[in-house]
Amino acid sequence: MFGIFGKKQKDIILPILVDIHSHLLPGLDDGVKSIEETIYILKALHKLGYKKVITTPHVMSDYYPNGTADILGKLAQVKEKLIERKIKIQLEAAAEYYLDENLIAKLNNQEKLLTFGRNYLLFETSFFNKPTFLEEAVFIMNAQGYQPVLAHPERYVYLQNDMGQVDKLRNMNLFFQMNMLSLTGFYSRDVKKFAKKLMQADYIDFMGTDCHNAYQVNELINKVNRININLLRSRKLLNRSLL
Repeated sequence: MFGIFGKKQKDIILPILVDIHSHLLPGLDDGVKSIEETIYILKALHKLGYKKVITTPHVMSDYYPNGTADILGKLAQVKEKLIERKIKIQLEAAAEYYLDENLIAKLNNQEKLLTFGRNYLLFETSFFNKPTFLEEAVFIMNAQGYQPVLAHPERYVYLQNDMGQVDKLRNMNLFFQMNMLSLTGFYSRDVKKFAKKLMQADYIDFMGTDCHNAYQVNELINKVNRININLLRSRKLLNRSLL
């Protein structure tokens, strides 16, 4: 599973500096299974040029009902290990909320949600079906002072052939976060094609790894040469503002 550091290859540094989407707190969701895997991934990301990682466990009522105390408690454990190992990368935590009735209820009850930076609130939806209350949720988030950020819009089938809907969401003050691996064809050709379309439209505010395991970070290192670094530099990405 591990072993990328034993390979000789040309080092490519990504001009992102801060990752805002990953699943690196062991045991909370479908992400890493151990602190050792977490440490391996963080060292790999540091090799790619990252200075800070804001990891975002799933909050999903049916599968991953993580609360703020669960996430921050696990974060503290991992940070202790980083200090012990003298690994110099900043680690923080927020969450990736799944948009369902439970999240709408949290918003309506004005429950404090985990955010990063300037009150950025990361959330995801079903990959195939547009939630009937998507626009309502975006409106509520904005009204409550959050800056909503939609995770990996390039992967949503319901958006891939509907730029009108994409334009509408952007006009509602919804930010977009793209997965780095989407630009390499890791998920599918359709995702890669739509990712490039969104980048060309200058609709991407954040890049994220959405890293769940050692395999994915190895894929990022192995395929990083497929990413147009100049394209990343030319876009007004907000990652660097989070240092």
